[in-house]
Amino acid sequence: MPTSRLLWWGGLAAVACGAVLCVIGWYGVSGERFAGRQLPYLASSTVPGAALLVAGAVLIAASGRRDGARTQDEATASRDARTQDVPSRDAPSSDGPALCVPGGTLAHRPDCPLVAGKPEAVPVGDRALGPCPVCEPRI
Repeated sequence: MPTSRLLWWGGLAAVACGAVLCVIGWYGVSGERFAGRQLPYLASSTVPGAALLVAGAVLIAASGRRDGARTQDEATASRDARTQDVPSRDAPSSDGPALCVPGGTLAHRPDCPLVAGKPEAVPVGDRALGPCPVCEPRI
C-alpha cells in the first residue's frame, strides 16, 4: 500500500477518534456544575481529542502533499519524454546589446525572459539603467 494512502487512512482514523473524545469530554463537562469536577473530563478526553484532531489533519495534509509530489514527478517525467522528441529551437543570443522596455529602469540581456519576444524592447544605448536581477547583464 502506498505511503500516502497509509497517511490518509491514519489521519482519518485519528480525526475520527479525536472527534469522539471531544464529544465525550463535552458531554462529561456539560453534566458537571463545578469547575473542579469538570477538569478530569477536560484532561482525559477533550485535550487528547483536540490533539488527535490536529495530528489527523496534519497526516491528511501530508498524504495530499505526497500525492501532489508524485503527480508532479509523473508530469515532469512525461514532459521530459515529450521534449526529447521535439527538436530544440535556437536559443536567443545573449551576445547582443542590452535591452530595456520604454519607461523601464533595468537593462536586460536579449535572452532575459522579461524582455524576450517583446517587440517594444529597445537597445539601452547610453542610458544609465540598473542591471536586471534575473539575467544580470554586463553593462
